[in-house]
Amino acid sequence: MREIILDPGLKMGKEKTVMLNPVFFDTEEGRTKTAAMLDRQFEIDPDIENAVKDILRKVRESGDEALVGYTREFDCPHFEKADMVVSASEMDAAYSEVDGNFMRTVGKAIANITDFHRHQVPESWFTTREDGVFLGQMVNSVDAAGLYVPGGQGGETPLVSSVLMNAVPARIAGVKRLVMATPPTRQGGISPFLLVAAAEAGVTEILKMGSAWAVGAMAYGTETVEPVDVIVGPGNIFVTLAKKMVAGAVGIDMIAGPSEVLIIADGKAVPGCVAADLLSQAEHDSMATSVLITPSPDLAIAVSDELSRQLGELTRSETAEKSLCDNGLLLVVDDLDTAAAIANRFGAEHLELMVEDPWGLLPRIRHAGAVFLGSHTPEPVGDYIAGPNHVLPTMGTARFSSALGVETFLKRSSIIAYTREALMNDAEDVMRLARIEGLTAHAESIRKRM
Repeated sequence: MREIILDPGLKMGKEKTVMLNPVFFDTEEGRTKTAAMLDRQFEIDPDIENAVKDILRKVRESGDEALVGYTREFDCPHFEKADMVVSASEMDAAYSEVDGNFMRTVGKAIANITDFHRHQVPESWFTTREDGVFLGQMVNSVDAAGLYVPGGQGGETPLVSSVLMNAVPARIAGVKRLVMATPPTRQGGISPFLLVAAAEAGVTEILKMGSAWAVGAMAYGTETVEPVDVIVGPGNIFVTLAKKMVAGAVGIDMIAGPSEVLIIADGKAVPGCVAADLLSQAEHDSMATSVLITPSPDLAIAVSDELSRQLGELTRSETAEKSLCDNGLLLVVDDLDTAAAIANRFGAEHLELMVEDPWGLLPRIRHAGAVFLGSHTPEPVGDYIAGPNHVLPTMGTARFSSALGVETFLKRSSIIAYTREALMNDAEDVMRLARIEGLTAHAESIRKRM
């Protein structure tokens, strides 16, 4: 490790009290904290798993009765079966409550998301061989998709962006039936912003139900809810576990963990902006992970100061503070090559390259859900308006998985057509392999045609 001289008045964790102290990678503390960051895991309480299993079982057995019971218990005390599906009059009322500025913003976001995801649409293809074999792949959308949207602090903070990011790709894929489930408020309503966004994005049915019972209803169906083929969308641990448990009965997008951001920054980065971007993830959830990797100790110290200062300006300061204290890291490395290597091992949901030459660093990045280049590209533009999907792999799964997209709502069917000549050309080979595997009926299926 090269020697790094710090101003005596800026010794990390010595002369001043800060919320998050920088650490050097080439120290025992640095290596220990980096290893913990790379091996990030969050244990699931067995009691929660059992509770989710019980919820799904009751939904399968009791249908609407279970949905009404859970909704009364946890969301709206006076909920009735007739309240499950949002009515046309509720939609009309929602449109009357939103203003033109909101409509323009939603329209812009939908246009950008649409433009980006149109490039993801694959085409069916076909090919032939000289002996007459006709092969191909036929691409079709699923018939119905379920979109889960969290309530957001009892409906006070509607997660409009979640609706758009899930519904628009499904619509582009060609899904005819788009079902959104979201929990009602205690008064039995849903935010007009959420309802309007859903309608504008192409949602065809809106259900007032949340948590694991909503996932169960969309997966298995009830008297009121027709089952879907794919369920997507974020949620709390109950929603996540429910999606994991119904996977196989339906398709799901991914098993998502807490939100995370990793920022690679050099000495030219603005400390206030780096700190603000770390906090933008930390405020999501006390389990969120926010990491800075930099070759500049001066930047790391300045960011530490900024985090302490900016934290007091946030409405969700307690959540952000716990997130940073439990899962935050300011890591000083020797160079950007080391930073990129650690980032690839981390496989971040969001990776920001706040360096002088982000395009030069990009070829060294292999694993990230989304990469944000340069100081003018903070992660929130990806959350809301840029166009790429913000439903991204977490917990290092970016090493082998990708963002939600059009393909999430598509399935591929292989097409095979043989002529007699082609069958005769391949018959002996097929029978030989079938007999080796002990599948004599397979071989006989071919022999009968010879």
